[in-house]
Amino acid sequence: MTANAQLVVGFDLDMTLIDTRPGFAATLRALAGETGVELDVEALSANLGPPLDHLLAPYYPREQLTGLVDRFRALYPDIAVSPTLALDGAHEALAAVRRHGGSTVLVTGKFTPNARLHVDALGFDVDHLAGEVWGVGKADVLRQRGATVYVGDHVHDVEGARAAGALSVSVLTGGSTADELRAAGTDVLLDSLDEFPGWLDAHVLGTRLAALDADLRRRGSVLVAFSGGADSAFLLAAAVRALGAERVAAATAYSDSLPESERDPARAFAGSLGVRLLTPRTHEMERAGYRANAGDRCYFCKAELLDVLGPLADEHGLAHVATGTNADDAVAGFRPGIRAAAERGAVTPLLDAGLTKAQVREASRAWGLPTWDKPAAACLSSRVAYGIEVSSYRLARVERAEAAARAVLAGAGMEVRNLRVRDLGDRASLEVDQDAVERACASPSVVSALVSALVEAGFPEAGVDPRGFRSGSMNERLADPERYR
Repeated sequence: MTANAQLVVGFDLDMTLIDTRPGFAATLRALAGETGVELDVEALSANLGPPLDHLLAPYYPREQLTGLVDRFRALYPDIAVSPTLALDGAHEALAAVRRHGGSTVLVTGKFTPNARLHVDALGFDVDHLAGEVWGVGKADVLRQRGATVYVGDHVHDVEGARAAGALSVSVLTGGSTADELRAAGTDVLLDSLDEFPGWLDAHVLGTRLAALDADLRRRGSVLVAFSGGADSAFLLAAAVRALGAERVAAATAYSDSLPESERDPARAFAGSLGVRLLTPRTHEMERAGYRANAGDRCYFCKAELLDVLGPLADEHGLAHVATGTNADDAVAGFRPGIRAAAERGAVTPLLDAGLTKAQVREASRAWGLPTWDKPAAACLSSRVAYGIEVSSYRLARVERAEAAARAVLAGAGMEVRNLRVRDLGDRASLEVDQDAVERACASPSVVSALVSALVEAGFPEAGVDPRGFRSGSMNERLADPERYR
């Protein structure tokens, strides 16, 4: 799977997603009763995987097999579908693929209409279904659908995966033993599908980290737009791993919109990696579009940043300016800053590798980066309601108010992770984590102290938002201005 390719995972059906044995055995008994032939139902049910005519061949003349298979398929819906249950972890395995933005293809030797009955009866979330294919014959379907992983329980499923060039993941819920599956060449062996979501999380993360490393190596050298947040910190660390500190630099732009409290930690982090930290001044406040603070304010902020960092990268002999935009940012709705950066040629290695915010944090934790659980820290201008002009005075007032509010909460024994003071003009609205806001609102003295702190910081009026902290809450006002007048 390449970084930009969608994840496609193939699954077998019988004894991988469903326990077919009771229904299969009952249908065999019905067929045996009609034909008067004694079948070893237990042995046949324990060897699910090969086509039915292969299983019946020892018991019936060859010329009768086609008709017997047709009869079995006709009996099957009424006898076998309703009692057949999903194996443990089946729904969760399919959901894990969807959670990673992937699609699923069900590739089975079962008669296609009967396979569809099981899918519908159990509510399996699959995108494509291909029946009546077995062993290496599954490879054609897997290749056509672009599957890079195939999950099955039988040695013949391993054969299909290997023939397709897909990763073979085997579960020990079918008739093949661990030794047989290893001998067949399976890549991954799981006890059951209960283990699949965790395995897939690690697999996807590993694939995307490898893509990130390869991307950065191709870049040759980078100047990382380094805010000090989790994303840009991880990108900086990844760049050092891929390129070496001598071919990487970090740039933290100093302006009124960057809180003073962010500057020293950013410097310390860059220093811990042995990376040069450049601290150019940016002057977004001189851009009328930025001061106007319409919905596209971030466009003008990012334009100013990249217009400064581009020449700086050239000056220091660095081939690219890279931002910490991740895969979630690209689908998060209105993001004019991303457009401004793209127009100016900034590269987005995390996005290009498909890394989400959660994956950035997980990888950061694994690498021992102190920023792995750092709360999001948007610029101070994001606290000012759209339509209210951004000014140095307003930004300083917000910064004072947030520091004062944290001090009040700490004094009351409430350490908070997320805290924002929203500047609504002549009024401030304080947002904190939901558990903290509930505790604070339950104490009139704490609420009073918070309001007083915000007023002392320069706001004529202030209040505590009972809905708590919500990332991007200012966008609610942009989307529904009448509600927030």
